Amino acid sequence: MSPRRKVDDTATDYFGSTPRRPRRWGLPVVATVVALVVAAAITASTLMLIRHEHDRTEAVREASALGYTREFMTEYMTLDPFNANAYADRIAAQATGEFAKSFKEKQNEILVQVARGEPTTGTVLAAGVQRWNDDGSADVLIATKATSKTPDGKTTVESGSRWIATTIKEGQQWKISNLIQVI
Repeated sequence: MSPRRKVDDTATDYFGSTPRRPRRWGLPVVATVVALVVAAAITASTLMLIRHEHDRTEAVREASALGYTREFMTEYMTLDPFNANAYADRIAAQATGEFAKSFKEKQNEILVQVARGEPTTGTVLAAGVQRWNDDGSADVLIATKATSKTPDGKTTVESGSRWIATTIKEGQQWKISNLIQVI
């Protein structure tokens, strides 16, 4: 072969076209699917976190309302005839709304009854939120037991009662806005 011919064989054809390599779709498809799956996982995790925080907030609010109502009813059912005025002042300080109004109207009668009665120890047997009202108050159903001794001190008398207490948060403090004995 001649050197001239050898050069012509290696010459580039500027006017010819070379076929392109076929495009590889695997990597872009996998990357898109993975991105969608990650976005869905982040969205689901965010929604679950929001729901969890909402449920936790509701549980804390319910526990707070129940704890306050239990404490109030224990105090309400525990009578000390030697400190009737202090009892009335404590109850009046925790009252609001309709309960405060009716308690103030009957405060003298309540003082006389407490002063004439025997010392009583009140306990809350069970309590539960019956419902939450639109104004943020909770109706709490409470079962209580009052224990007292007869004047001679030999016999213990127990009585049970059920109450519906409406408790509402005013500022940072819970208060009782309505108290009804259930028969």
